[in-house]
Amino acid sequence: MKIELKKYTEQDVQWPQSGYHIMAQYNEKEIIVYQSYKKEIGNFAVKNQIFGGAFSFDRMTWIKPNFLWMMYRNGWGTKEGQEVVLAIHLKMTAFENYLQHAVYSTYNQTLGITEESWREQVALSAVRLQWDPDHNPYGEKLNRRAIQIGLRNEFIKSFANEDIILIEDISDFVNEQYQFVQNRELEKLIVPLEKSLLFNDDKLNEKLKIKTN
Repeated sequence: MKIELKKYTEQDVQWPQSGYHIMAQYNEKEIIVYQSYKKEIGNFAVKNQIFGGAFSFDRMTWIKPNFLWMMYRNGWGTKEGQEVVLAIHLKMTAFENYLQHAVYSTYNQTLGITEESWREQVALSAVRLQWDPDHNPYGEKLNRRAIQIGLRNEFIKSFANEDIILIEDISDFVNEQYQFVQNRELEKLIVPLEKSLLFNDDKLNEKLKIKTN
């Protein structure tokens, strides 16, 4: 795998414990996001290094840069139809572009617009954004918030093809690490190395509620 790994316990003490954070493995050129699929879709993606075949371009697809949040959603790859866990290396420019065009999936007065305006934006937007409680390896809620991004229309088309640098099948790694979770041996658990992401664009950071200090 072309993913940098580190012990969970060593990272957990360094990660922020609350607030809104895009926890991810990234550099200036790329960021890793995660998805889970049934074998037909996942195997096609790994073989062809693009999404196609049985992959649906007609429904919104959600990407998650936080490994453990993906594990919470897919039950460490044990849920039906989510057996193939993919690590998708995306162009950082594409990921930032998604967020520039994103509209929050739920309305809140802190958005600074009326609910009517928000509804209009949601109807027109091809990118959705939402923050959900992050979770530890056991699936227990944390105070820290994790981001997920939904893509459709022109954005799902670019995500499925030209935005991709590499697609890796990490299902075996996930299965191996899940054994430590089941045995409650978190001192042995290894996960992708992640840190909080901030953009150079202060307005984007403000929009996302992520702090610049």
